[in-house]
Amino acid sequence: MGRAPCCEKVGLKRGRWTAEEDDILANYIAKHGEGSWRSLPKNAGLLRCGKSCRLRWINYLRDGVRRGNISKEEDDLIVKLHATLGNRYVSVDTSIHLF
Repeated sequence: MGRAPCCEKVGLKRGRWTAEEDDILANYIAKHGEGSWRSLPKNAGLLRCGKSCRLRWINYLRDGVRRGNISKEEDDLIVKLHATLGNRYVSVDTSIHLF
C-alpha cells in the first residue's frame, strides 16, 4: 500500500534535457499555461514525466528565474533583514522581493 506512482516510468527519457525539449515545454506552457503537470508531457509530446516537466519549468525555464551569484547589495540586504526578522526566512524572502 502507499502512494500511486506519478507516472509509468517505462519508455520515459531520463537525464539531461535538450534545447528542443526546453523549447517544446516553454511553447506548450506559453500557449496553454501551467496546469495539470501529470497530463502535460503526453499533450506536449514529451517523453518525460510530469514531475520532471514541472521541476524543469520552475527551476530553469520560467520568467524571473535568476541564476548565478548575488550582488554585494543583495547580500547586505539579506544580512540586514536577518538581523531584523531573525530566522523567519519566508518573511526575509518576501521582504527581498519588495525591493
